[in-house]
Amino acid sequence: MNRTKPITGELLALKNQIEKYAIDYGLDFFPQIFEICDYDTINILAAQGGFPSRYPHWKFGMDYDQLSKGYAYGLQKIYEMVINTNPCYAYLLQVNNWVDQKIVMAHVYGHNDFFKNNAWFSNTNRQMMDVMANHGTKIRRYMDRYGADAVETFIDKVLSLENLLDVHELYETSALKRSRKELVAQEKTESEDDGYLIDDRSAALKSFMRTKARSTKKEDKKEEDETLSAEKAHVSTRDILGYLIQYAPIEEWQADIIGILREEAYYFLPQRMTKIMNEGWASYWHSTIMTQKALDASEIIDFADKHAGVMYMSKQNINPYKIGIELMRDIEYRWNRGMFGKEYNDCSDMKEKLHWDTKLGQGRDKIFQVRKSHNDISFIDEFLTPDFCERQQLFTYKYNPRSGRFEIDSKDFLAIKQKLLSQLTNFGQPIIEVESGNYMNRKELLLTHVHYGVDLDVGFANETLRNLFSIWKRPVNLKTKYEDKEVIFHFDGKEFKPNH
Repeated sequence: MNRTKPITGELLALKNQIEKYAIDYGLDFFPQIFEICDYDTINILAAQGGFPSRYPHWKFGMDYDQLSKGYAYGLQKIYEMVINTNPCYAYLLQVNNWVDQKIVMAHVYGHNDFFKNNAWFSNTNRQMMDVMANHGTKIRRYMDRYGADAVETFIDKVLSLENLLDVHELYETSALKRSRKELVAQEKTESEDDGYLIDDRSAALKSFMRTKARSTKKEDKKEEDETLSAEKAHVSTRDILGYLIQYAPIEEWQADIIGILREEAYYFLPQRMTKIMNEGWASYWHSTIMTQKALDASEIIDFADKHAGVMYMSKQNINPYKIGIELMRDIEYRWNRGMFGKEYNDCSDMKEKLHWDTKLGQGRDKIFQVRKSHNDISFIDEFLTPDFCERQQLFTYKYNPRSGRFEIDSKDFLAIKQKLLSQLTNFGQPIIEVESGNYMNRKELLLTHVHYGVDLDVGFANETLRNLFSIWKRPVNLKTKYEDKEVIFHFDGKEFKPNH
């Protein structure tokens, strides 16, 4: 049952007003659809990644329970949710007051503009509402055919590996890129299984994700095995799920489920890569629209209170809203005054640099350019400055057990920048590559950890290899550095152990 409904009356008039402001400021966005719902419904949507129809899985129920308890105990509140689709869907909370709804709408138009124009989103499927629903239908059929427990257990194992992706797949010769351009032109096809109409993007995903190793019937099985062994031994990729689809000895329905979960993981990947920029851009525009256009005099205090709450940042955690909006404002300020380039950087007079102003006036153009081409890592790497860190009190902190407080560990700019970048690189998770699928000529899987100074968590490595073994069905190995020594962790189905 649909528990959301389109906005009407005063909310619809407000939407039209905020949209006009966004257009006047030069924002370029997909058609925007707002729907309104109660808190229980927005919890359900949030637990399912914003999509009303997903495949059934216990994780969504667990996330819903946590969100519901957080709201009931007054620990958290979801004001809005916006989805990267065309048209762009956003959900408003029914109990929001009028100022909240204004802020949320202005914020959503910022997100919508970012989704449409940021390069890292250019190959995402804008019809993901339909695709997600089709994925749910297909997985429910597999549950009917092979048993709910068997399918859910397999999904558990695949989800534990869904962070093992390659960001370059968003642009290079990936199946996902092909799907966006070729499959979008296809219409509907009738499922051969039971007559349901399935969007061909989802149905065809299964077929093109199958490699020639799966789709081509070879008369000489021995020749096929030899070819596969040679290919597996020389493939190097960070797209672990794609590799498993191509080479793992699994059944077709299992390969299809990996393909489904892989497509969804790559759909969400740009949002993970641009969290600071995306939230900063949306916050910049809700602040600009509210303070310069939409705010009534009686609403100033309420707005300031809500905005300050969103921007609050503790010493322990980075607030992407705060860092993003302040860095956007800093870029705009510097490019308006010409505070960049060789002449500015070479100036040694601190007083002159402090009052530097060439009246360049390119700030607004510059931030539009930045939002188009950067992700969080390049954003921080290029535009974070020592002055910015000092003004925003961005330091590295360390917990002092004597005082029981987090205290400043370093004010060194390079240390601060390096820590930020290390947290953003692969989202703070280890980078894993396939090195060989025929390790030691035994058809064992060999993975390599790209070591950047942080050792692997052995417990997580253990669980990951166990889940990989259940899919690969042969021993799996993970090469890394541990305590400055090269070690290969090995799991053979029974024992997890290091081979030095």
